[in-house]
Amino acid sequence: MTDSNEPTQPDLEQLDAREMAEAIGAAARIILAPGPKEAREAPAEAPAPDETWALPGGTGWVYLADPKKGLTRPVIIGDGFSSGPSDLDFSWQIMERGPYAFISALRGRGYDVVLVGYDERSASILENAEVVRAAILEATARRTGDHPLTVGGFSMGGLVTRYALAKMEHDGGPENDHQTALYFSYDSPHRGAWIPIALQAFAHYIRSLNAAFSNQMNSPAARQLLWQHISEWRDSPETDKERGTFLAELERVGGWPSRPRKIGVANGVRIGESNGIRPGEQAFHGKGIAITGTRLYTQPAGEDELVAQLRVVTLRRPHINTSGLPEIDGAPGGTLEGFGILADELNKVPALIGLRSEADIREHCFVPTVSAIALRDIDTHEKLYEPVTQAAEKDSELDEFRCASQNEGHTLVTEELCTWILDRLP
Repeated sequence: MTDSNEPTQPDLEQLDAREMAEAIGAAARIILAPGPKEAREAPAEAPAPDETWALPGGTGWVYLADPKKGLTRPVIIGDGFSSGPSDLDFSWQIMERGPYAFISALRGRGYDVVLVGYDERSASILENAEVVRAAILEATARRTGDHPLTVGGFSMGGLVTRYALAKMEHDGGPENDHQTALYFSYDSPHRGAWIPIALQAFAHYIRSLNAAFSNQMNSPAARQLLWQHISEWRDSPETDKERGTFLAELERVGGWPSRPRKIGVANGVRIGESNGIRPGEQAFHGKGIAITGTRLYTQPAGEDELVAQLRVVTLRRPHINTSGLPEIDGAPGGTLEGFGILADELNKVPALIGLRSEADIREHCFVPTVSAIALRDIDTHEKLYEPVTQAAEKDSELDEFRCASQNEGHTLVTEELCTWILDRLP
């Protein structure tokens, strides 16, 4: 997968690696997350919840439709993937202060919103499913009346809640009665997610200077979510064994819950139209003296294709090549600003450190449409780009789904998708 070029840049070995690591750590936080830059970096404070539930391994933040009536019609929403503990301010920013105020819409229709956060968002999906189970049991115990629950999640949260409900049905008994009538997923990677191998390789290449990005990519949740993964920058892409273990466990408990109706939405189109990102294009390049020579490319198809040239501080410029992967960065689906986030964070480091960078292409496909609607695997060009016909709808593992009218940001909360979900709530 790798080879080397002769260096052409001045020798930078004299740079103090510890000084550089400290500068990166103090200024940059290279963590991939959805949403606009302002939501990721400085979300406004969320209003105080009506109730806060301390759950094993997490927290439930409760916003009641009518505090005088208490909890009557619970909608439980599981958080998605990132690093560190769930952030209520970030969740509120994404769901309430974007193009459509989803939480307000739910409460306006008389539903009580329970936002479920985890102590560690990058922990195993199986572990965080226990947080969701605890939230479900807490909701059924506190609820007035017998209105059934709605349980679902955004991104990884759709997989966490899917497994939690399926496991409760599999284990059985009154202690696992989830009393849920509707399950929903919002751009959840049912057939896998994608982070470009170029970005993963860069994350691991700079681990000695700053390990946060590499740790996120090598976290249990990332290994379970990503269709193709590398643990070290020299590795060849493959489906990680953690993903295989997770899929086997999901299958053991039935794959899906059988009692609730299952619906899902995708932030990508169903007509097979690309997001416009072409394969093999330069998406990121280093400009500062310590990173000049680094170039990351969008994923091309073919054999032994260049996806990255890496250079940070030292003179070495290893090449990262891949074989047999489809042109997935441009596939229809929800996008993530992976290249843009990397450049934004490196540009926060003082210029004298020499890590100035530019994202030529900010985003890439993160959750292909066919993955979000649980229709097809994502391992070939044909599966990714073939339009979703009316006849193909029956092949989805969901009972019903809705695709966006354009390819847009992963988990972008829009009126189009949210009102479709709202109209199907019990």
